[in-house]
Amino acid sequence: MTTQNFTPAPVATAPITPGGSPRTYDVRTHGCQMNVHDSERLAGLLETAGYVDLASLPAGERPEVADVVVFNTCAVRENADNKLYGNLGQLRPAKQKNPDMQIAVGGCMAQKDRGAIVQRAPWVDVVFGTHNIGSLPALLDRAAHNKRAEVEILESLEVFPSTLPTRRDSAYSAWVSISVGCNNTCTFCIVPSLRGKEQDRRPGEILAEIEALVAQGVVEVTLLGQNVNTYGVEFGDRLAFGKLLRACGEIEGLERVRFTSPHPAAFTEDVILAMAETPNVMPSLHMPLQSGSDKVLRDMRRSYRSTKFLGIIDNVRKHIPDAAITTDIIVGFPGETEEDFQGTLEVVRESRFSSAFTFQYSIRPGTPAATMDHQVPKQVVQERFERLIALQEEVSWAGNRAVEGREVEVLVTPSEGRKDAETKRLSGRARDNRLVHFAVPEGGEVPRPGDMVTVQVTYGAPHHLVADSGLEGGTYAVRRTRGGDAWAALQDVPQGTGKPGVSLGMPSIGKPAAAPTAPGCAVV
Repeated sequence: MTTQNFTPAPVATAPITPGGSPRTYDVRTHGCQMNVHDSERLAGLLETAGYVDLASLPAGERPEVADVVVFNTCAVRENADNKLYGNLGQLRPAKQKNPDMQIAVGGCMAQKDRGAIVQRAPWVDVVFGTHNIGSLPALLDRAAHNKRAEVEILESLEVFPSTLPTRRDSAYSAWVSISVGCNNTCTFCIVPSLRGKEQDRRPGEILAEIEALVAQGVVEVTLLGQNVNTYGVEFGDRLAFGKLLRACGEIEGLERVRFTSPHPAAFTEDVILAMAETPNVMPSLHMPLQSGSDKVLRDMRRSYRSTKFLGIIDNVRKHIPDAAITTDIIVGFPGETEEDFQGTLEVVRESRFSSAFTFQYSIRPGTPAATMDHQVPKQVVQERFERLIALQEEVSWAGNRAVEGREVEVLVTPSEGRKDAETKRLSGRARDNRLVHFAVPEGGEVPRPGDMVTVQVTYGAPHHLVADSGLEGGTYAVRRTRGGDAWAALQDVPQGTGKPGVSLGMPSIGKPAAAPTAPGCAVV
């Protein structure tokens, strides 16, 4: 594996408005968890360069629009193009009113569309790709100096994201990248061409980052990769991911470990055993199905079939009986027949997913599927989609009702329920990642986000669990954690956002690469 030595990101000069105050920024994220984590890096870079988070200003002093607005885009979702250009259009009046305002576009859409973004929206100042997010402050500085748009798209990774500063969203939970890129060739997916081939971090670097996060109060980490269970292939160890999970179990103070997303074709029993035998690895698994039809899976270039997929699900439940398994499903892939769709419904019934992220297939230019024959009519896709949703609702509800009466340990979050204020409940995630809304009994200790609460489930709804056991004299126990301490410490910061401060990037571990010798200067 090629390792990256620590390279400081280019830093712009301290940005100041004409009135003498620091320039504000606003990062707007679209897409997957990888984009969410990249946005934390972008925020860290901007903070390090002297910008101030718009949300950190008191409401009365906060401008309507930040001095710098960054769009971290997705190219996978339907209508991603329309969404981006619609948002850019909404900002055009603000740009006309304040010419010193800057707009930057990064992420997968920027990697795909490149200079076309500036052609369609000439009021954009900076376009940068997935491989050079560390260049953003310098590009903003250059665009301001040159009075023109700066477009910089690299074809391969410049600096591994972990070496960049980070402004995390949460005090007690963190994302940790273990790899970037993907070596698969799924015909519906444009990610490999935008994120590049898979590159793996060394285990020591990952564990060092996790240990540093735990020292800051983090009690939960989620390991990120486009295909986490192929981790290690680049440096010749096909069992590396299972070993990494076990190593996470040795980190004192780390209470919960999650990961996303694996690929069924490469999911092996050593990973299942590592999950089952490592107490802080959570009993939750996201296993993308995409389709239950072997014909459609073949057309998708998904190198597994429905029988193998169901075998993985059975094996997971054999070793981890209470595991909650979620999935991704695409409806209406080119050539999908009613018989193919029935195969998907059958696998959904047998798999008993706790929830599913379901998508109607849409043409993504640049993918092989975009030019396939037998595109399924929109109305057929919609009707199948509605049937799938109805089935999954039924399955999810049955699974949640089966949890009624059980005690669950909940990691408290700031708020995940639209009616939390009305019901006077708090929210959090169980070990299996189910959303739990729980009641605090009168006079009972009120937990902080980042604390753990043990409650008994009183009702299983289709999309969440309700735990009002404390109101009925039943189970209600609060365990204060270092994560809760970390969250509480941030609430005392004047005019703060409630987010942790910027963490410096993690340099590579080990001996630095030897510097090249200049010709004619060798020492004999």
